[in-house]
Amino acid sequence: MTKEYLPTIGIECHVQLCTKTKLFSEVDNDARLKEPNSCVSPVDYALPGMLPRLNSEAIRLSVLAGFALNAEINLESRFDRKHYFYPDLPKGYQITQMYHPIIGAGYVELPSGQKVRIEHAHLEEDAGKLSHEASYSLVDLNRAGTPLVEIVSQPDMHSAAEAREYTKELWRVMTYAGVTFGDLYNGNMRFDVNISVAETGSDQLGTRTEVKNLNSFRNVERVVEYEVKRQIELLEKGEKVIQETRGWNDATGETTGQRSKEEAADYRYMPEPDIPPVRLTEAEINEMRAEFPKMPKDYRADLTTVIGAGQTETLLDYQPLVQKLDELGDTKAVKKIANLFSSVLLAEENTSLLNDELPSKEQLLELVRMNDNKELSSTATKEVFLKFFDPEMHYKDTLTIAKELGVLQENDLGALEAIVDAVLAQPATKQAQDDFRSGQEKVLGFLVGQVMKESKGKANPSAVQDILRKKLQ
Repeated sequence: MTKEYLPTIGIECHVQLCTKTKLFSEVDNDARLKEPNSCVSPVDYALPGMLPRLNSEAIRLSVLAGFALNAEINLESRFDRKHYFYPDLPKGYQITQMYHPIIGAGYVELPSGQKVRIEHAHLEEDAGKLSHEASYSLVDLNRAGTPLVEIVSQPDMHSAAEAREYTKELWRVMTYAGVTFGDLYNGNMRFDVNISVAETGSDQLGTRTEVKNLNSFRNVERVVEYEVKRQIELLEKGEKVIQETRGWNDATGETTGQRSKEEAADYRYMPEPDIPPVRLTEAEINEMRAEFPKMPKDYRADLTTVIGAGQTETLLDYQPLVQKLDELGDTKAVKKIANLFSSVLLAEENTSLLNDELPSKEQLLELVRMNDNKELSSTATKEVFLKFFDPEMHYKDTLTIAKELGVLQENDLGALEAIVDAVLAQPATKQAQDDFRSGQEKVLGFLVGQVMKESKGKANPSAVQDILRKKLQ
């Protein structure tokens, strides 16, 4: 009889805070396009006598992260030293929060409604970056001292799909809260995934492995799928799973062992003597909470009833977009504009345009009104919408753009009737007129097309069809 196994997954996420300067020194915190070792201070180099100075903005952003995690904010938090040596950590220890973190227990609610509990989240500095070549390694300390919030989940996930859904929703809430730029490619959020497998029904968790430094939702999913399969195969052979840290090879789709997993005692934690305790007041926390923005779950509740769950989840990946939809304040307008964003930008892979300034509320509402009033056809509406993102036309109102494009529909019934009469007088349309009178409805499309051609595409097709029916009957 084949045994059944239940995977258990917990995830630690390092979120790089979007402060202007580092956590303990006054140098640039955003070194994505900078030369290696160009954003480093004597504090980061750990030169003798250099003391850390805490960045107050990192504290504020940590509190916002706590709000996004539905977590308790601790009024007092303290820093500790975590000792270990790597070439990219010049001090020989990392300043972190082991015993008194700034963020307490909370949870992340997934789109499915499942809640993944957060054990805590703490503020700490990042280490530098090592680049390994064939026979040597290079050290870049630009990242050393970058402020991080490390979010530690409870082992509440039991499938690769749940792990992916959690990391994506975590990315959303952190970016919506304004805590991080959320640039996964450049490591603004990195996921360490802990995975264990045990027989279904067992009251004991299996031996876990940790796969570190993943920076995509898809790779989180792939890692869980691979590790679950690998661990089950070991157990089926009667072998043991080794508790260790493993690396992920994106090219081969496999994990490989790196080192045995350290425990807390191995790091010889001690209180950080150079940084006093961080003390917050209820008034300060309430003031920050009053300015806290809407979260994905809030937009989800508003949009799902209007445009459906599937489209809502797609649009939620673009915070400025859903903020703009929310600004419209009109259900019908929200639906039409959401469909335009989906069909013109997302479906056509024009998402780079979302990095530009979005159309104004006035432009979008006028576009909806003109489409409703048949002043713009569906095709013309899309053309005008795209021009909202043209730097040379972005500042113009909707009507002006439509006129310059020459796409305004002709709705003057008198003028349309004159065009229809001219088309019906053409010998080339006589057979189609006779066919329609004999009951062949499909030829009406040909006649409408001829009128559209005569009007250079400006006639309202619906009005043209009504006029043709009256005249042909």
